[in-house]
Amino acid sequence: MSELYALIGELGFPIVVTLILLYRVEAKLDQVIQSIDKLPEKLTKA
Repeated sequence: MSELYALIGELGFPIVVTLILLYRVEAKLDQVIQSIDKLPEKLTKA
């Protein structure tokens, strides 16, 4: 947790918030990509 405080002190609050949000969006995009990859299988079974 002290590393997070150090980042905020050095880089500034907006940059840290942006990095956190980008990390979260990346995780969601991975889920979307997996869903799109499975879509053809589900369409052929229907």
